[in-house]
Amino acid sequence: MTNFLCRLFVKNRQDVKDPAVRRAYGTMASAVGILANLLLAAIKLLAGMLSGSISITADAVNNLSDAGSQVVSLISFKISAKPADRDHPFGHARIEYVASMIVSFLVLLVGFELLKESVNQVFHPTDVAVSALTLVILGVSVAVKLWLSFFNRKLAKRIHSSVMKATAADSLSDAASTGAVLLSCVISLLTGVRTDAYMGIAVAVLILVAGVKILNETKNSILGSAPDPETVEQILSLTREYPEILGIHDMVVHNYGPGNTIASFHAEVDGNENVFFVHDVIDTVEKRVWSDLGIRATIHMDPIVTDDEEINALRRVVERTVREIDERLTIHDFRFVKGHTHSNLIFDVCAPFELKVSDDELKEKIGLRLREENETFCTVITVDRQ
Repeated sequence: MTNFLCRLFVKNRQDVKDPAVRRAYGTMASAVGILANLLLAAIKLLAGMLSGSISITADAVNNLSDAGSQVVSLISFKISAKPADRDHPFGHARIEYVASMIVSFLVLLVGFELLKESVNQVFHPTDVAVSALTLVILGVSVAVKLWLSFFNRKLAKRIHSSVMKATAADSLSDAASTGAVLLSCVISLLTGVRTDAYMGIAVAVLILVAGVKILNETKNSILGSAPDPETVEQILSLTREYPEILGIHDMVVHNYGPGNTIASFHAEVDGNENVFFVHDVIDTVEKRVWSDLGIRATIHMDPIVTDDEEINALRRVVERTVREIDERLTIHDFRFVKGHTHSNLIFDVCAPFELKVSDDELKEKIGLRLREENETFCTVITVDRQ
């Protein structure tokens, strides 16, 4: 069904980097979600009114909120497809993250209201009349929500959309919550035991958990999260194809929304190579990162000494010293300035954020260890957290 809808409504569906194609995917997914949720809300409201079940009525309201969330998604895809302008030089794709946050707030609001009403029903219960029609409606609802979850998750992976990912998670929690309501109705029908209010609480908790999860993921996207390890490895693999690049460091990856990623890093090269030749290699790598990975890269060329045995030996000493302090530490941009009374070892240290020592403490510890190797060594260290 998903592939059929894509073939029917999305032209050039394979070109997912094209903003127009992304907008077509978003429009299709939102339209399907709006229609499905409005239909489910209508039949559940009818079932809730006929049965007097608070959990069924609340589930119907949840579907109405989902329809509203899909409207938000539809608007966000239209805005995100706008090209870059003077006020927004990196485009408008991050509006999808804002839309995801709005969706999470709507989900949390519905969950809170349902929880409040269900707790009230625990202390002031009402009679619930369950019929075969009610069970059929709930069963169909579970099936539709499971399909919507699969549908949105598949499209989210295809076009890397946080809004669709949030919608898929919301649909899955809706299927679970409706399943809980269905179970409550079956228990009531078979045993006469009133579990409606308690199932309503369970549904509310599931909805709140889904809302918090969506909010947390969206918050990380807006604040800026660490680059995807797969993306980093793809960049590393590509640069390894060029022997002129001896190593890379200080990589920074900025995500300005789906399809708009910008990266920068330093590339170490032999300082004795012809600068025009090396610059041409760097240009080639930048173009390859864009054409192969869809990432706009800016690469800083770092010339290093490779044929001075004294400097190479000192670099090995420093590398061994920092690894003895913590095996996760690495160095780059190593330089050696020899003097009559003292010699400067100048380098950067890459340290993980998880290392529970301050930058100053780390620099002092490394300096002390190196002075134990040679008392004339002075260190000029920059700590890079990564």
